[in-house]
Amino acid sequence: MKKKTRKSALKRFKITKKGKVMFSHQYTGHLMRKKGAKRQRRQKEPGQLSGAFAKRLTKILE
Repeated sequence: MKKKTRKSALKRFKITKKGKVMFSHQYTGHLMRKKGAKRQRRQKEPGQLSGAFAKRLTKILE
């Protein structure tokens, strides 16, 4: 039987060509006025997963 991709994970995570698992930060949609400038800048950058959780996600996204 063919393996299916978890669509919920596919929408939230992206695998780069080198195999890194990247994600976008949460809490960036609205109410940005009360968040600090430093925090807003950090949240714009994509985050990178590492360790066991990244391994599990690569299997889910295959």
